[in-house]
Amino acid sequence: MPPILITCAITGSIHTPSMSPYLPVTPEEIAAQAVEAAEAGAAILHLHARDPETGQPSADPAHFRAFLPRIAAATDAVLNLSTGGSAVMSLEERLAAPMEARPEMCSLNMGTMNFALYPMAERVEEWIHDWEKPFLEGSDDLVFRNTPRDIARILTALGRERGARFEFECYDVGHLYMLRHFADRGLVAPPFFIQFVFGVLGGIGADPENLIHMKRIADKLFGSDYAFSVLAAGRYQMPFAAKAAAMGGHVRVGLEDSLTIGPGELAQSNAQQVAKVRRIVEELGRTPASPDEAREILGLKGAAATAI
Repeated sequence: MPPILITCAITGSIHTPSMSPYLPVTPEEIAAQAVEAAEAGAAILHLHARDPETGQPSADPAHFRAFLPRIAAATDAVLNLSTGGSAVMSLEERLAAPMEARPEMCSLNMGTMNFALYPMAERVEEWIHDWEKPFLEGSDDLVFRNTPRDIARILTALGRERGARFEFECYDVGHLYMLRHFADRGLVAPPFFIQFVFGVLGGIGADPENLIHMKRIADKLFGSDYAFSVLAAGRYQMPFAAKAAAMGGHVRVGLEDSLTIGPGELAQSNAQQVAKVRRIVEELGRTPASPDEAREILGLKGAAATAI
């Protein structure tokens, strides 16, 4: 089997500060946890920004600039900037930072979908910030928008014009067909790096048979032109990582996707999750890829060609 790519999603836009004291919020925390995750074995760092005063998800390029150079100076890991931001942001807001930074890699959600977070609000007893509870509860009427026109714009502006490659986030089977559609239009070329996403309410459920089905459909649509990685939310994170590694795929962990390290136990850092998944994949006979190996596998342009 090829080297396994370990991606770590450092902070995201789903979890809120009241859910875990270990969720990185400030630029210093995001940078420190990102570097530690890379040192633990993550070849790719999936990055969002937050307002350091409130902990709210942010699309402000200044908030990204506050940590991106620090990470780049301390590690050669691939820096992967989100184009998803948060479902409450406009497309222009979501693209502002990656358009400026011109990263090697960006994430790209392959469709419009319900993104329901409201069950999380029931688990929090005390709130640190006033925005958190309404943000979560309001997601019962929230749609994450990524229309075909939006996707085409992202592929053109960040891919064709700025040389980024993509982590294609596929939350359901239909998203695989959407990716095939854009490949047929010539807006994206192989190798495709497809992130199967399980367990988000509004997307495909975290059932083992769904992983097998997603892999079977991807094989049908893309043949040998793709590599797949697996992200599973919450308690499903590590079991699905083990399944993906055993199937020849790659893995993603991080506090964006799960706040725990085991049943009922909060992870104290992103690096703790990376170290755990590294032990799992190595026990299965897989060798974690270095950042340079990740660049070769994914056909990336290299850190020197970015504006970070």
